Amino acid sequence: MRETLARLSSRITDRRRLTDTALAVLVPVAACSVALAGLTAWTSTGRAGSPADMRVTDGRVLLPSAGVPETAAFFRIANEGGSADRLIRVTSPAAPGGVALAQHRMKGESTAYRATLDSVPVPAGDSLAMSPDGVDLTVSAPARKWSAGDLVPFTLEFRHSGRVKVLAVVVRPGTVSFP
Repeated sequence: MRETLARLSSRITDRRRLTDTALAVLVPVAACSVALAGLTAWTSTGRAGSPADMRVTDGRVLLPSAGVPETAAFFRIANEGGSADRLIRVTSPAAPGGVALAQHRMKGESTAYRATLDSVPVPAGDSLAMSPDGVDLTVSAPARKWSAGDLVPFTLEFRHSGRVKVLAVVVRPGTVSFP
């Protein structure tokens, strides 16, 4: 009887070891399978490992009011690549005092102000539509007087994609809609 109990105990111990070993192997295999499935799905979209691909369109600059030292500019920025990027700087030879990234912020219910930004993220496969109620560019007084329809050159610099040169058309305030 003792031998039978010893064999039974040995079998139970062997099964427990086998079960523990199987679980120890199964968990990492399952995790790797899930990761592989995710990478396969990402690769099948055709964007795996692709760099950021920035497209800048719809450039508009508001016609400055007389005596006002700055105005605003807006662009639509689309990242058609597979990696995120950041808009880190904007320059324009037509704005000798410089161009600053800014964002419209509310303080309380009735007070608004502009906050200067160091950079603006543009996620992979997403876009940024600048507007007076969100992110925009504060442009210093122009070197020469602008008229509606003039084209103003800008260079948008992205952390990974480098520089993108674009033109923005000067428009009268209130004549253009924003998303």
